[in-house]
Amino acid sequence: MLTSRRSILTRIGPAAAIGMSSWRQSLLTAASEATASEGATRAGRHCVVLWMSGGPSQLDTFDMKPGTAVGGPLKEAQTSVPGLRFSEHLPKLAKQAERLAIMRGVSTKEGDHARGTTLMHTGNPVGTSLRYPSIGSSLSKALALPGQPLPGYVSISPPPIAPQAQSPGFLGPKFAPTRVSSAINEADQNFATLRVDHLHSPLSTDSPRYRKRLELWRQQQQSFLADRNVASLDAQQTTYDAAFEMLGSDAKDAFDLTNEPDRVRSAYGAGTFGQGCLMARRLIERGVPMIEVALGDGLGWDTHADNFERVKTLSRELDSGWATLMDELADRGLLESTTFLWAGEFGRTPTINRSGGRDHFPQAFTCVLAGGGIHGGQAFGATANDGAEVVEGKIECKDLMATLCAAVDVDPELENETEEGRPIKISEGIPVDNVLA
Repeated sequence: MLTSRRSILTRIGPAAAIGMSSWRQSLLTAASEATASEGATRAGRHCVVLWMSGGPSQLDTFDMKPGTAVGGPLKEAQTSVPGLRFSEHLPKLAKQAERLAIMRGVSTKEGDHARGTTLMHTGNPVGTSLRYPSIGSSLSKALALPGQPLPGYVSISPPPIAPQAQSPGFLGPKFAPTRVSSAINEADQNFATLRVDHLHSPLSTDSPRYRKRLELWRQQQQSFLADRNVASLDAQQTTYDAAFEMLGSDAKDAFDLTNEPDRVRSAYGAGTFGQGCLMARRLIERGVPMIEVALGDGLGWDTHADNFERVKTLSRELDSGWATLMDELADRGLLESTTFLWAGEFGRTPTINRSGGRDHFPQAFTCVLAGGGIHGGQAFGATANDGAEVVEGKIECKDLMATLCAAVDVDPELENETEEGRPIKISEGIPVDNVLA
């Protein structure tokens, strides 16, 4: 009986191309080697998206309304920047307020989790026939360096809702994220476990059996592709080649957090988000341009009930992970080349419901930009005293995406081509010059 290409690949180990795309996705997704103007690549620039799954309450984090009917019981505190105040449960970030630009005037029309997540990841309308790429895919393509064994886009503990939000869209599976999953802690572990699916081969890459299986698969793959000039299969081959290259290199050690001292791991926080921020630092050190780290374990920020206690707990996780990451990047001379975006799919209602919670509210909420390329130490935009509307500095999601692009020195009007050859800008928005350094 003939051995199938799939069975050989399964025995080798890095099936599903280390999470970048599945075999099925590669077959079904038409890939395009999207073109871009010369000089688009910006060597050494990085972007980190801190994704707050479920929609964080702006009124209990970065746009508090103390002493009002909508304020709630949580208190605000002065930061290191005179006049700039936010939650007392973000004390470490408060000491670094000069690095943060609080965008208090974000407004969209998407109050659904899946649609809002997709909109905030792509900056483009939801439900159109065109498969827009996520901002992570677009920026990883623009910022990628040639010869890098690690993937250009890594998503750590992504939420299960709306996985299409991180899709590479018409860019093709080559620019899909490598997904790092979280695992339930074992009894003797002090820290959350993060792993890349199929990164570790059941066989040593130095073993004769592994090399023979790999060679046999490559022979069958070469024969299979010889008569099939299909863009999606070319992209799939590129993806698997990158997977094998990483599996056989020392670069994969970036994902191994056991190499870090316990004191460092503890500083970030023992949970998935804190350890994800530590992994982000290790990936940035090794040149990965685009990383997303999620906080919320599904929809943790979806605080329809018990909002204030849940936000307090989540804020403490956010504070330790994000602040420690910025401090360590600064110590290594990497913060000026790393830009952060803190965001969720929408905000929460000013009105507090009967369950002590806040509901979905896309009309007026907050995102935060920080780090390299950002003029921090300020709040841009403002909401009314009752938090119900933006009264100053109103921006749409596409403007936020354009600002993020400009901060990492990528022209938001840079065009990529769809499968049909249609040129599409990374963002149709207008960068907010006031928050750009």
